[in-house]
Amino acid sequence: HAMQENTITSGNKTWKLDRPFIVMATQNPIEQEGTYPLPEAQLDRFMFYINIDYPSFEEECKIVENTTGGAIQQIKAHLDAERIIALQEAIRLLPVSEHVLKYAVELTRRTRPNSSDADPEIKRWVSWGAGPRASQYLILGAKAVAALAGRLSPSEEDVRQVAPIVLKHRILVSFAAEAEGINSSEIVSRLLKGRGQA
Repeated sequence: HAMQENTITSGNKTWKLDRPFIVMATQNPIEQEGTYPLPEAQLDRFMFYINIDYPSFEEECKIVENTTGGAIQQIKAHLDAERIIALQEAIRLLPVSEHVLKYAVELTRRTRPNSSDADPEIKRWVSWGAGPRASQYLILGAKAVAALAGRLSPSEEDVRQVAPIVLKHRILVSFAAEAEGINSSEIVSRLLKGRGQA
């Protein structure tokens, strides 16, 4: 409820969550006691799915140094809520050309095994593809990439750049894909190398 309507309800009372409302979640890389997989409908509400690898040797040394000493680390805020909201609104105002919008929608539709746009391997490897929310997040992510690069409008390349982290958790692989060792990241990679690339 919180991630969809930005409200929380307990009994007969409902509270509206303040903006910006941002949810970040972690997932254990291996199965552990007390963890449960999220249903696809909940996974779909996360804009990005980002894999974070182990830190480098130097980074790990810095982590240990900063967390095992007697000094209290001072955390400095770089953005406040109003600035985050203003940035989110500014990103939404960036114009998107029709061909970039169509490219994002086509890319999303090509993940769906029952779509006329799907390649034969998608029909074999995918049980369930990405929904319309993926197309929305491809465009919003591409707008953010363009803005961070100082450009006023996203390109197809910006869509391709965010596609792996937008699409991989929205694709449910089939038993055939699992048997062939194909995961959703590999499927997205193949889609990006296939047709529709400018």
